[in-house]
Amino acid sequence: MTDFTQTRPLFDLPEGVIYLDGNSLGPLPKSAAARVARTIQDEWGQMLITAWNRAGWMDLPSRLGDRIARLVGAEAGSVVLGDTLSIKVYQALASAIEMNLGRKVILSDSGNFPSDLYMAQGLCKTLGDGYTLKVVAPEEVLGAIDESVAVTMITEVDYRTGRRHDMKAITDRAHAAGALAVWDLAHSAGAFPVELAACGADFACGCTYKYLNSGPGGPAFIYVAPRHQNRARPALSGWLGHEAPFAFDPDYRPGRGVERMRVGTPPILQMAALDAAMEIWDRVDMNALRATSLALTDRFIAGVEAACPDLTLATPRDHTSRGSQASFRHPEGYAIMQALIAEGVVGDFRAPDILRFGFTPLYTSVQDVDGAVAILARIMAELRWDRPEFKARQKVT
Repeated sequence: MTDFTQTRPLFDLPEGVIYLDGNSLGPLPKSAAARVARTIQDEWGQMLITAWNRAGWMDLPSRLGDRIARLVGAEAGSVVLGDTLSIKVYQALASAIEMNLGRKVILSDSGNFPSDLYMAQGLCKTLGDGYTLKVVAPEEVLGAIDESVAVTMITEVDYRTGRRHDMKAITDRAHAAGALAVWDLAHSAGAFPVELAACGADFACGCTYKYLNSGPGGPAFIYVAPRHQNRARPALSGWLGHEAPFAFDPDYRPGRGVERMRVGTPPILQMAALDAAMEIWDRVDMNALRATSLALTDRFIAGVEAACPDLTLATPRDHTSRGSQASFRHPEGYAIMQALIAEGVVGDFRAPDILRFGFTPLYTSVQDVDGAVAILARIMAELRWDRPEFKARQKVT
């Protein structure tokens, strides 16, 4: 499917709202409510515990993983769902470090999402014995990869600026130096074609509640390259990653393949919502999605720069260096974003000064782009953001 005018009606978007925040929380697919209701009423309600077998609940993490695999260029049987993104980052890092004994440096960059850095810091403290997290500027990553690095941990697209790393170049450099490469795809999966297998990635993980529309708190996924699957030891050795969970063996034996990266009981209701969303994604041509995304972001950037000279572009202009968002800087970015939201244009703010806008061709149109530019221009020209209620910080920005 490449006609995105046909996908927009598949989402439940509020009347009068221009939604440019699907890179933070994707909107509700119209089919998701019925799919979740069926899971609750017909499966949980009528089948009770037998639904784990009769409704195929136990296999959902793998079935959904294979469908996501197509979007991220992964081999069949290399992706599984469950838990949160932070948990999956920890799993990937811990496995990679254990596979590269003798090296004690995790390399990341200052554009990485803080939770990833926190997980790496916590893992280093747990391991002790000189394990460290080294953080460099995004543009310094390639030059910082040396023989001391055990694993690189990079988020492909910077959550604030939309800057996109070169996955192939960094992975190749890591391998040449004897390191492994872990990729966070939180702002990549569903934003553009990802090529995990072609780039030689060792591990990857990502969330599903942004571009993939599984809803708030939706499960994360983890990728393990087939060459590592029966070698990688899960640091979080949960019962569903056991070779035979229902043997109730008191000693852990890792399951085969990526299944060993399962930890606890999967969130079935959230996976039901994701299952509904994937019915849309199964029909999307990712190359067409990318072309449309770039056209939308180009149009938005040009419009904002022409109409709002006080805003400074933070996102790369080069297509190969950009994700599917456009970010602008302003000292009063928070207040400006609150004023925008009050007038029906929903983006978000990222400290210290970033106004962030996501573009998802499945439901974002040229009319949305032009409407958002016009409203932002009016807010800036008339200083509509300069009001106390727009400067009062809320818990979620």
